[in-house]
Order: sequence, then C-alpha cells, then structure tokens
Amino acid sequence: MYYDYVNVPTPCFVVEEELLKQNLEILKQVIEKTGCHILLAQKCFSMYHTYPLLSRYLSGTTASGLYEARLGRDYFGKETHVYSAAYREEEMDEIFAICDHIVFNSFSQWERYKEKAMGSGKKCGLRINPECSTQEGHAIYDPCAPYSRMGIVNADFDRDRLEGISGLHFHTLCEQNADALYETLQVVKKNFGDVLSEMEWINFGGGHHITRKDYDIDCLVECIRDMQQQYQLEVYLEPGEAVALNAGFMVASVLDLVHNGMDIAILDTSAACHMPDVLEMPYTPEIHQVISGSGENAVFSTAKVIHKQDETVEKQKYCYRLGGPTCLSGDVIGDYGFEKPLKVGDRILFKDMAIYSMVKTNTFNGMRLPSIAYKEKNGIKLIKQFGYEDFKMRL
Repeated sequence: MYYDYVNVPTPCFVVEEELLKQNLEILKQVIEKTGCHILLAQKCFSMYHTYPLLSRYLSGTTASGLYEARLGRDYFGKETHVYSAAYREEEMDEIFAICDHIVFNSFSQWERYKEKAMGSGKKCGLRINPECSTQEGHAIYDPCAPYSRMGIVNADFDRDRLEGISGLHFHTLCEQNADALYETLQVVKKNFGDVLSEMEWINFGGGHHITRKDYDIDCLVECIRDMQQQYQLEVYLEPGEAVALNAGFMVASVLDLVHNGMDIAILDTSAACHMPDVLEMPYTPEIHQVISGSGENAVFSTAKVIHKQDETVEKQKYCYRLGGPTCLSGDVIGDYGFEKPLKVGDRILFKDMAIYSMVKTNTFNGMRLPSIAYKEKNGIKLIKQFGYEDFKMRL
C-alpha cells in the first residue's frame, strides 16, 4: 500500500529516494575525479532499506562498533570499516571476521589486540588527534576539544610501535566545508608527515558537508589528490550527513492547541524522543510545509522559524511554539510563524530528518517510535511501524 504525505501515519520519518539519488550523484563525482573511497557512516544514517541503492554508489560502510558493522556487512556488503574508542574483548573475534579495516583509538588497545589483528590479515589503523579545532560553538561534537578521548596526540604518538599498522584515521569536522579539511590536513602533514610516508592509507573521517549547496568540491578534490600524490596513499572519507542531507522529513500531527502567554501546539512527535539533536545541538529545524485537511481538500502552506532577536517576530500573524506530548518541560521543537492558523489534525513536515534523528530515537515516557517510510515513484511505502512490544522489550 502506498501513501502520500496527507495520509501517512504519524509520527513518521519519510526518506525520499530521488533526494538520496541527488546526493549520491554528487558523491559519485568526487569518487570519479579522485579514485577515493567514500563510506557511509552508519552512526548518522542506518536505514538499511536504502542500502541496495547506496551500494551502487559508495564503497562500503563504517561502523562505531560490532552491531553497526554487522548491519553494514549483512545489508550493504562491500567494504566494512570499524572504529571504536575502546573495543569489548568478547566481540573482537567477530569484528576481525567481518571487518576489512579496524581502527584503534590508542596504543594500549592496539597492543592488546595486536597479535589477533596481525593474524587476521585485516588492515589495521590508529586514530590520531591533530589537535586542530575548526569548529565554533559545538564543543560536544569537537574531537579536538581539550581533554578529548578521541585519538592519539602527536606528543604521545610512539613511532616505534607501528608494526602491523597500515593507515591513520582522523575525524575532526562537523557539518563543515572543505576549507576546514584543508586547514586540518596542513597540521596532520606537519605533525604526522613522517608516519604518513610509511602508511598505505589515510581516512579523513566524517563531517564533510559535501552535498550542501555551498560546499567547495574543488577544494576537497585537491585535498584528496594532494595526499595521494605526496604520500602515495589510498584516501577514505566516511560522511554520514552528506549521504542523506535534506533527503528526509519528519511528518507530525497537531494533537492540541493551548495558550500560555503565546499559542502552543502540542504534536505527536517529541524533540526529546524523536529528534534529540534539536535539544543537544541545539537548533530549530525548518518546516517544509504544513498540510491542513485531507484528500482533494488538503491545503498546503509554509512556516518560518522565529528567532528571538528577529525584529519581524511581532509581525508574524500566527505564531506558535511547537512541543511534544512528554512530561519534559523543555520538550520544545521551536517557535514558528505560520501563514494560517493551526488546527488540530494539521500535519507538519520538518526538513532534514533523515540524518541522526532516526538513529537516536528513544521511548522516554512510553512514546511510540516514529514509523519509517520510503518515498518512491509510486508514493510513500511504510517500511516499519512500532508499538507497545518495542517499548516493553527494552525494559
């Protein structure tokens, strides 16, 4: 059965095939120009229903542990990479069996599993910390922040303990352009250039917003070629957001309208449970459209995010704070200005909800997990729905 946005059950994540393809075509250009390997970072997007499509473009997947690695190997195939800040000993046999690249966070972890690693014949690497912060305002996502547990800094990098290591990995970016990568690479070459000369491959990690409209692809291509030519390295990138950026929506329904100093709409979706980055980042997601009514009588309109410092706030005729139904007072998605007044039953489509939101959902307050759907040429197809048993089985 196929649905449209007017009738799909809510709350629901809807990923659009055509939008995914647009991103994949951009990534394909980078691969064709450089010969690099681009991997899907499953920590960001793990909708394995899309893996047959993604695998036609990308080199494989990267994982943060055994379960993601298994998902990538079982449903994506091709290359399977894994990195973890620390591995569980009882999982290492399976990790070595199913992964092609295993990246270690410290020399102590490497020494602990070195004998098994070298016996496996798999490619092993170390994560370095370039100590080059290029982010502003997102310390929670900065692996180069002071006292970071991610990677080995140059002062602690022991060149005499590299037997069996064939590559280096770094991950320092978050939703950034290629200029930040270029800056980081200059530090990597300065501090670790002697090591790179002995390596076979380098992994640039994720955080590259390659499919964003203003992204400097030419700069990225030059960064890749520079490392290939100067050090004769295979180059890997593992973006997550760039693969599914702006390719999905959260569809929610208005459950109630209340007033306390301002109009408030309570939705059947929750920032705390269904889009936690709204609270963690924090940010206010944009709205793609609002749907009032049903069937042929449906009316489509738009909304704008209201920023408190914006002088136009008072000029917005219909202003609402959108929040979830949980008991958390701060379960607020944001304040918006609407073209028309909201009504109970209206549907709201939040933009860019394929990435991170789907992998971070939780059942706090017994909230129902959002359904997962896929929009193809014929319409929206439900892939998965959740209920009471999904809540109960975790407790």
